Amino acid sequence: MKVIQVAKPGGPEALQYVDVPVPSPKAGEVLVRQTAVGVNFIDVYHREGRYPLPLPFVPGSEAAGVVEAVGEGVSEFRPGQRVAYAMHVGSYAEYAAVPAAKLVPVPDAVDDRSAAAAMLQGMTAHYLCRSTYPVHPGDTVLVHAGAGGVGLLLTQMVRRIGARVITTVSTPEKAELSRQAGADEVILYTGQDFEAETMRLTNGAGVQVVYDSVGRTTFDKSMTCLAPRGHLVLYGASSGPVPPFDPIVLGKKSLFLTRPSLAHYTLTRDELLLRANDVLQAVQSGELKLRIEHVYPLAEAAQAHRDLEGRATTGKLLLVL
Repeated sequence: MKVIQVAKPGGPEALQYVDVPVPSPKAGEVLVRQTAVGVNFIDVYHREGRYPLPLPFVPGSEAAGVVEAVGEGVSEFRPGQRVAYAMHVGSYAEYAAVPAAKLVPVPDAVDDRSAAAAMLQGMTAHYLCRSTYPVHPGDTVLVHAGAGGVGLLLTQMVRRIGARVITTVSTPEKAELSRQAGADEVILYTGQDFEAETMRLTNGAGVQVVYDSVGRTTFDKSMTCLAPRGHLVLYGASSGPVPPFDPIVLGKKSLFLTRPSLAHYTLTRDELLLRANDVLQAVQSGELKLRIEHVYPLAEAAQAHRDLEGRATTGKLLLVL
């Protein structure tokens, strides 16, 4: 089978298109013939070696497809069933042996590309606004990268709760996408100081929570945008890691800082199914609208990474097989 493999950490050129044997599912595993694979920033961090994995490895941690075979002890899934998963490394491949505990069934009315696009980013948006900081009606929320994959989904979810959403974006085109997703106010950070604009839009009160996937270039000002006892939720670092800082600065407004991970918000099978089903049902009903901007053949994974890192994309990037 064809896979994308990383033999040595590096840039997009480290993604090599090679042949390897089709895996056999072990006890508790399911062999999935994959049709659509999600591309995420975590894949870039693995490729770069920022989050090291044993070499060589197949990157990617999200996909949808069809059950080809099941290993010993698997009773929840059967050959021919449509499934999806997130948080299992090895998805940039035609086939993947995935623990059954990581898989979820895909509703009939949700196609494979939508399922692959919704899993990781959809469940991320879900835990951010439902669990990390449970948004309340009437809250004001600041979402960085508002036209990104998580940003668009998070904006829709927060608006459905009944909160006010302020987003930051880099271009007028992205601003329009963010507004279409439901943003009440959009800050074009390339021409405006998002800190000053956020404080102006809140009459100096600040926001209850900042959802920050950017990191180094936004961190300090994100903190100053918060209201007293506000939450800074740092769930990514697309601009680079945040430098060390003295936690005493949190005391200026009794602030909360967290660096969450989807893995810790799907610790049990029940929690995984709850989040995945909420997201997939919302996609099926049309309440949650996905934006799949680019679709690439598996062999063009390196170009997908270049586009993602170039910050020129919106919505979701997929590899298809």
